[in-house]
Amino acid sequence: MTNLIPPDYCSLIQLLSNRLFTIPEYQRSYSWSKRQRDDLFDDIESLEKEKDDETIHFMAMLVCRRRGKVKLDTDRFIHLDVVDGQQRLTTLVILFNAIRYALDQEDDGQRREADKLETLLIKQESEDLLLLQTNHDSSHFFETYLRKGTAPSTDTARTLADRNLLSAIHECRRFVDAWVGRGLTLLGLANLIKHQLMFVLYETSDEKTVYTVFEVLNSRGILVASLDKLKTAMMGLAFSIRKRVIRERLIDQLHNTWRDIHATIGLRKDLDTEALRFAATLYLEDRPSKLLSEEAAVDVLRDRAGTSASSIRKVARWVSDVTKACQAVRLNRRQEAVTAIVQARLLGVALNAGDFRDEEVSELLAIWERVSFRIYGLHDKDARTGVGDYCRLAWDIVNTDISFEDVYERIRRIGSMYPIEDGIEKMRSGFRPETAGNADCYTDWTDQLRYLLFRYEEHLAEKSGESIDNNHWEFIWAKEANLSIEHIRPQSTAPDDIKHSMGNLMLLPPGMNSRLSNKPPREKAATYRKTGFHHASEVADMLEASPGWSKGTCKRREKKILDWVRKEWGD
Repeated sequence: MTNLIPPDYCSLIQLLSNRLFTIPEYQRSYSWSKRQRDDLFDDIESLEKEKDDETIHFMAMLVCRRRGKVKLDTDRFIHLDVVDGQQRLTTLVILFNAIRYALDQEDDGQRREADKLETLLIKQESEDLLLLQTNHDSSHFFETYLRKGTAPSTDTARTLADRNLLSAIHECRRFVDAWVGRGLTLLGLANLIKHQLMFVLYETSDEKTVYTVFEVLNSRGILVASLDKLKTAMMGLAFSIRKRVIRERLIDQLHNTWRDIHATIGLRKDLDTEALRFAATLYLEDRPSKLLSEEAAVDVLRDRAGTSASSIRKVARWVSDVTKACQAVRLNRRQEAVTAIVQARLLGVALNAGDFRDEEVSELLAIWERVSFRIYGLHDKDARTGVGDYCRLAWDIVNTDISFEDVYERIRRIGSMYPIEDGIEKMRSGFRPETAGNADCYTDWTDQLRYLLFRYEEHLAEKSGESIDNNHWEFIWAKEANLSIEHIRPQSTAPDDIKHSMGNLMLLPPGMNSRLSNKPPREKAATYRKTGFHHASEVADMLEASPGWSKGTCKRREKKILDWVRKEWGD
């Protein structure tokens, strides 16, 4: 393997000394969770319990590409791009900084150690150089933390990378505080981390060799995200192209494509996994009856990429396009009750990716939403239902010349297998066997209920020629569904046969229902009107006519809503 410097087995301080590290933008952002950081903290605590400076713990392999050397005054640093191992390296740098700021400046020994850590982490001769330059740090949380020791709460994060970084900072601080709280010294902690955590460094000056080493390590069971495995495989294919101009251009395009993919993922957990599975399932040569697994998805897309620049580029762009389509489906919070089932999301993505006019896409998405809620909402079916029908249709939309009319009819036929009257009967008699006989549209059904009542609010607004207040509704969608659901007749006093019935349930801004608590229905009417919600005003009108909110009144409201459900989600 050419240009590969022999692996270096070294302690963390040896690894970091005289080196500068950069995580390229096309690499995955910081993604470690609390569980992985806790595992690291456990490893460190286990070393401390050994009470033996000779005991070591092997942390990981670090795969890097050498970019050159950087000269600062009389010091020279090897500049490396981190290709694998960035999660562990980033966390340890954050932990070092937490120790640095926790050290007592009034104590000579601790002050000297703090100065050493500052020199290690921040290269004072240049404002642009840190020991580690992270990627996807658009808010500069990592840089600010290294330079100033400050970090805001995780609530300020706008991307998943930011949230993970801020969580790491606060957890490392708590770990350091807990270490001191157990009567242990920070100098001992710094010494342990520096000299007893060991790494193997693979370093090469050739980018092709970097990805070859990375793929070999993956094949030996190293846990790596599937999307990164695909990128590594495609980079390897790109480096195999003989014509230099085509090869270099393709490599740049792949870097840019993966940077866009990671930027698109943003705060959406598991979006990368879903996009990968969707992209591969829809890219199969033969029509599928189920979604591919992560592992199979990587294999399919790698095989379909082939060996030509055009096919490699096509697959990369497809993955990027599907990632964006997945994000668009997930970002519509109003549809969470529709898109809770994975095959429903797959079909939604395919509709957005199909070759239809904008107005046709709108019509198809409307019937997709209607049918999917009828199946998974009103009939309360789980993810085992309709898998084959949804997957086959999604594939046909992307891979055949299927017409708008045919797609519309096939979605309608899928829905026709689940009659609207059966769904309405479930709402009348209860979704769960244990509640049979007593209508229960509340227990384990709050997401669906919120969606349905929102649609009812839209219906009433349209009927009155008015619009809904989006500010109120954005707040409602941002919170847990149960925080907005109001029992008109309080649960503590309502008879079982109407307590959780559709007629006794409505939506309020989060927190308002808890403030109303167990007040009698008549006393709630004025508050209902103040919300500005059309369905709340409708309830207020009924309360004025029936102050006690009798069973009869509740049943009349239930019938009115269910009659509307029949029209809205029926054939």
